[in-house]
Amino acid sequence: MITRLRESNDAAAIRNVLLTGGRAPVTLDLARMLKRAGYRVYVAESASRHLCRLSVAVEQCFVVPSPRHETAQYLSELERIIQASQIDLLLPMCEEVFYIAQGAERLRPYCHVLVSSLEQLHKLHHKFHFIQLAQSMGLAVPDTRLVRSREEWIQTQSVLETDRKWVWKPVYSRFAARVRMPGSRNVPPSEAEISSALPWVAQAYVSGRALCTYSVAHEGNMVAHTTYDSRYRTGSVGASVYFEHVEHEGTYEWVQQFVEATGFSGQIGFDFIEGTEGRVVAIECNPRATSGIHLFYPGDELVRAITAPESLVKEGILITPKQHSRAMLMLPMLGSGLQQMGRRDKWRAWMTAWRGTRDVVHIQNDRRPMLEQVAVVLSAWRLARKYKLSLTEALTHDIEWNGEQP
Repeated sequence: MITRLRESNDAAAIRNVLLTGGRAPVTLDLARMLKRAGYRVYVAESASRHLCRLSVAVEQCFVVPSPRHETAQYLSELERIIQASQIDLLLPMCEEVFYIAQGAERLRPYCHVLVSSLEQLHKLHHKFHFIQLAQSMGLAVPDTRLVRSREEWIQTQSVLETDRKWVWKPVYSRFAARVRMPGSRNVPPSEAEISSALPWVAQAYVSGRALCTYSVAHEGNMVAHTTYDSRYRTGSVGASVYFEHVEHEGTYEWVQQFVEATGFSGQIGFDFIEGTEGRVVAIECNPRATSGIHLFYPGDELVRAITAPESLVKEGILITPKQHSRAMLMLPMLGSGLQQMGRRDKWRAWMTAWRGTRDVVHIQNDRRPMLEQVAVVLSAWRLARKYKLSLTEALTHDIEWNGEQP
């Protein structure tokens, strides 16, 4: 097979794009944006049923080994797909980004791989290392303590919880899985759940408005950015299901300073809390795609930020969503609505959010992914029962990364 060298600034040569993480709504939405912009889109996914599987936006889907459980085989299959389909750009979308980072150098001779180094990604993903890094830059973050054993947990808990409210969570977690909020039953995790390799953090609870961000960066320069409200979630602290773009100078300046200081390239998101005085503190970082992608639909400009960021840096352009851009995941948003019933003011606010908001999965000329949602959830439910996981954990069981080194 002939090696096809790709330079990172060779945007004009990009025709075929390979996305990973076909189960995620953000992947489906971006696939549609890329297709609309004239690109041929391919998807590699380890789940046999996923949202992109039947989408008209996708040229071909490939079932690949689990990134988490069969990393070597996964990377080998990606290499084969990239060569066979003449892929020009590989774009990781979910936590498989960490496994692709491990094999990025073997893939880069064949295509451009939009991923930072594993070392940098680890610092951002690890909830304590991220806080330390942000603190070193003088950026606002909550007081956060590392807890590496049941004994440390008991000692730390006895000291901290006499002082103020704290949130407890594993340093490797996603979608608020296993988070212990103030007032919840806070029994120390088992020895299998906490160790020096799998520590937790205790983070000072900050009361206020939850905000999230999504940005695309190139060598420390932001080329696309949104801050969005995340008031409706799965459960009380789970994944967001409703997204509304808001202009927010505080989060923008925080992210801009962080991206510039780290020289980051790729997709990155942050979770913030805005206090009563308008001051924002960052509580977590997600060095991958986040739901902010939905707010850029139909996405021609976001596609440019991803495929030709150098031109935007040169022109000094920052891509942002249209004012008042909104999107939702309709099925879980309905579930959120059920939580508001019986409370008239909250029900009216939910109805206002619901009306006229775009569902990111269902569109008129691409209806099959809407039906595929049922199969995706059913498959995750079976996995959750088998391994005694939550439904949210089951959805990422075979792609999540918890600090494993190659």
